Parts: sequence; C-alpha cells; structure tokens
Amino acid sequence: MSLQETKELLSEQEPLNEEFFTGEPENNSKDSEKKGNFLETCHNVIKDIIDDVSYGCKRDPAARNFLEFVLLYPGFHAIILHRIAHLLWIHNFLFIARIISFLSRFWTGCDIHPGAVIGKRFFIDHGMGVVIGETTYIGNDVTLYQGVTLGGTSTKKGKRHPTVGNGVVVGAGAIVLGPLNIGDGSRIGAGSVVIKDVIPHSTVVGIPGKVVRQRGVKVQKVLDHAALPDPFTRSHEIFEYKIEKLEKEIEILKALLVSNNVLLNEEIQKSEEHIHMLSKLPPDEPKSDAE
Repeated sequence: MSLQETKELLSEQEPLNEEFFTGEPENNSKDSEKKGNFLETCHNVIKDIIDDVSYGCKRDPAARNFLEFVLLYPGFHAIILHRIAHLLWIHNFLFIARIISFLSRFWTGCDIHPGAVIGKRFFIDHGMGVVIGETTYIGNDVTLYQGVTLGGTSTKKGKRHPTVGNGVVVGAGAIVLGPLNIGDGSRIGAGSVVIKDVIPHSTVVGIPGKVVRQRGVKVQKVLDHAALPDPFTRSHEIFEYKIEKLEKEIEILKALLVSNNVLLNEEIQKSEEHIHMLSKLPPDEPKSDAE
C-alpha cells in the first residue's frame, strides 16, 4: 500500500479534537466533566455500568443471566471499579482513585489506570492480565479478551497510549503499543503486536502486526477473533507453488534437450549428482548430554 493510499484511508476516520488526545470523553467537554455536578456525573456512570451489563451478556454466550454476570464476571468487576476510579480521578481525588485501581488489580487481575477513558458498552472477556495505560482512549462497543495490553512506548508526559475506535475487538494476548489509532470496526488477532496505525474495518495479525485491508466492508462476526487470515502461511503456499512450477519447467527443458540430442542422459545425471553434492544440507548438530 502506498503512502497516499494510507493517508486517504486514515482520513476516513472522524476528525479528532483536543479532547480525544487529552483523555476526555468525546461527547463531554473538559468543563462539563471536571467542573460539573458530581452527582450528575455519578448518574452517568451508573447508566454506563447498566449498559456494560447488557452489552456483556449479549457478547458472552456463557452468561446465562444478568445476576450471574454481575456477581461472577471479574472483567465486569474491573469495569465497575475503573468507572468509579475514573470518576474520582477527573474530580481530582487522585490518590483515592489510584487505591481503587490498585485493589482492582488484586481482585480482578486487570491493571487499568484510572486516567484511561473508556466509552460505553465495554466488555472484558475472562478479565485476566489486561493492562490499559493512563492516556488510553477506548471508544464505544469495544471488546477485549484476556491478556491484552494497551501500553505506551515513551516515558514522557502526554499522549503515549493507543486510541481505540468504536466496535473494535482485540484478541487474547494481543499487544498494542504507542500513541497510535485503531480504526473503527477493526479486529486485532490473538497474539498480535501492533505498532502502527490501523485503518478502519481492518484485521491485523502477526508480529509485527500486518493489516489485511477491508475497505468499506464491516466485520460481521465480531467475536470470531480466531478466524483471521494468516499472511505468512499464504506466502509459504505461494513460494511452494512457484518452486513446484520451476521444477516442472526444468524437467520439460531437460526432456527437450535429450530429445533434440543436445545433451545425453548421462551428462544430465552427472550434473544432477554434482548439484546434489554441492547443495547437501549441513549435518544435524550433535545433542548435548543435558538434552
């Protein structure tokens, strides 16, 4: 993909304002969130938690009812504690917010900084080993699986963690590093390491992450994060096909040379033996006693 095409695809995303990078919700201004009525903000947090319950039950077929989800899902507990900690964080109760975040890590296994901004209908499946940094921005309808890291690559202040768009699914063990943008509706495959921007409605697999462009096509099975294309396997298949094709062409050329009396069979056999001698694989290394 050329640089110009990448710029055009990235331009499809909605324009980002200052609040998007400073850790403030997209639909609220700094003044209304930080200086607004504390009780009103609490009311909004409660509504978000109710949406989280409904969204989580829809996303996880193992959740049999709302009560089971609320009481027995550590990922949901991590979301509740984070929303409370973030509420305190934006109202300058920083130390208390960090205490809640610290306790949440022990209780749920998820390390979410209270400064991270998380949108509506957020779901963490299995809720273990998830790490979300301070300046991370997560949009609406996002699903994370166990072991996901949304980390930073800089020790400087400012925006240093990922920005995750709406409707994104991040597979188990995936790592997203740096202040990059994950476009709306994208999927990050399990075990992938993403270090570059991802265009909207894409899938990313591998280390480092490789983008499979799906321009204009939205992902239908949002939970099927394991059924992703493998660009490395595809490359190997192409190489095997080309090698097999070359071998057949060489056999045809040798047959033509023999039939036209250009070369004798004995000469071809000698040349093949000579090639085999030069192209022998190195012997296996001797195993140590420890092995």
